[in-house]
Amino acid sequence: MSNLSHIHPNAKIGKDVTVSPFSFIDDNVEIGEGSWIGPNVTIFSGARIGKNCRVFPGAVISAIPQDLKFNGEDTTTEIGDNTTIRECVTINRGTTDKMKTAVGNNCLLMAYVHVAHDCILGNNIIIANSVNLAGHVTIEDWVILEGLAAVQQFVRIGAHAFITGGSLVRKNVPPFTKAAREPLQYVGINSVGLRRRGFSNESVLEIEDIYRTLYVKGHNVTNALAIIEQEAPASKEKEQILNFIHESKDGIMRGIS
Repeated sequence: MSNLSHIHPNAKIGKDVTVSPFSFIDDNVEIGEGSWIGPNVTIFSGARIGKNCRVFPGAVISAIPQDLKFNGEDTTTEIGDNTTIRECVTINRGTTDKMKTAVGNNCLLMAYVHVAHDCILGNNIIIANSVNLAGHVTIEDWVILEGLAAVQQFVRIGAHAFITGGSLVRKNVPPFTKAAREPLQYVGINSVGLRRRGFSNESVLEIEDIYRTLYVKGHNVTNALAIIEQEAPASKEKEQILNFIHESKDGIMRGIS
């Protein structure tokens, strides 16, 4: 620990944690063993940082929400194990909606990412430079967002999806897809990412067939879902896709135009 940092005496700092000079760690903070807190990092009350995390200079974790409805509720920011938070990332704590903002295990948040209140991020997510997440966004496991993307509040992005740089995400993005263009639309499935993560060729082709029915063959969503339910082979990926779409009450991204 550096004597040039401010660490509140009630903060719970795990074994072998490094806190670099000029960092501020508030009351009601927990940092897991083996984590590295770089210089000029600010960690406010309510932060729960896991084991073996790295937090780079200029990051601000668990500041109060930029939400005028926030009234000082006792909420948290929770960050899983082995997650890296690069320079000048900001993660605000939750409001009464979810009472927390959460980032999972093994994630990488690159420089200048903003994660607003009540966002829930899964595991193994990569968010590239200057991505902005509005409040109440849900991002499932293994998603990649390229740089300068912006995600509207209450949007959900399904597992293994890939969002290209500069995209404006205003509708839910179903799992396993690639999304690009303006307005955001389906441009294929994330076949490269799926194969890298051990999906078989058969599974990749089945996922592709499902989305061809949904997005390419000219059906409306209701008819496409009926065809998929009747004709697509049973699989956990099929169930995952159908459940995601049925739960997307405000709609999903558009098809190829």
